[in-house]
Amino acid sequence: MVVGGTVTAVGRSAEHGFTKPNVPDIRLLAGLGVEGDAHLGVTVQHRSRVAVDPTQPNLRQVHLIHAELHEELAAGGFTVAAGELGENVTTRGIDLLDLPTGTRLHLGPDAVVEVTGLRNPCPQINTFQPGLLKALVGRDEAGNIVRKAGVMAIVLTGGEVRAGDPIRVELPAPPHRALERV
Repeated sequence: MVVGGTVTAVGRSAEHGFTKPNVPDIRLLAGLGVEGDAHLGVTVQHRSRVAVDPTQPNLRQVHLIHAELHEELAAGGFTVAAGELGENVTTRGIDLLDLPTGTRLHLGPDAVVEVTGLRNPCPQINTFQPGLLKALVGRDEAGNIVRKAGVMAIVLTGGEVRAGDPIRVELPAPPHRALERV
């Protein structure tokens, strides 16, 4: 396990909306997600997924985005701050998108989340800022789709998380599986 980075912001919202306001701290609840957040639950809480099958497990309990993405978007003319893309935890110093499935992130002194996959950004992002979806979903040199809107995780061990907390990365045993959209 290595120290991988830092939490730069945390957010939650009891409403199903696009952004999550920053708060001083959040409490992660094992097997559920972020206390007080609209996506808290054992089963899926995202409206589009509930419409398909409300009994499927909630693999999207916590949304994490790297602060470096905000800087990349700024270079492209977008203004995006922590929480505005709906993330619960904003990180710095970890290449979240390159982590393998099953990576455990130790957030602060107690909390542990397990990365389940990539967030698949929806067209609602263009309502927030026109053209933003195209900046968050592109193609690599081989023509493969690249999703940049962060990763999703489940809570293994609960605890308080706040800005400034260290993040320790624990990779799963090989062979590693690349992240897919969840």
